[in-house]
Amino acid sequence: MTMSVNAELDKVSLAEVERIAELARLSPSYEEKVKLAGEMNRILGHIEQLNELDTSIIEPLHHVLDLHNVLREDQPGESLSADVALKNAPVRKGDYFLVPKVIKGAEE
Repeated sequence: MTMSVNAELDKVSLAEVERIAELARLSPSYEEKVKLAGEMNRILGHIEQLNELDTSIIEPLHHVLDLHNVLREDQPGESLSADVALKNAPVRKGDYFLVPKVIKGAEE
């Protein structure tokens, strides 16, 4: 079904909306598909307007904010003892946290 809401202006057809819905495992009604096609076409229209702008003098950005990662140097220190680290553990087995098995076939 390759019907389009307005074939002259539309970039996204109802068939494409149906395929996208299928991939997303959605089941929109016909009215919802028409609405989604219209919304997608309006989004693409806005992108086309942005593509008309001359951005040749704009320096490319890697991020919109001028952020700097501030890291501290690693400094060795004392580790917690097993007793202190496991003090609030709900269940422990010796010096280890005991957690439910999540991999089939793994031994406890």
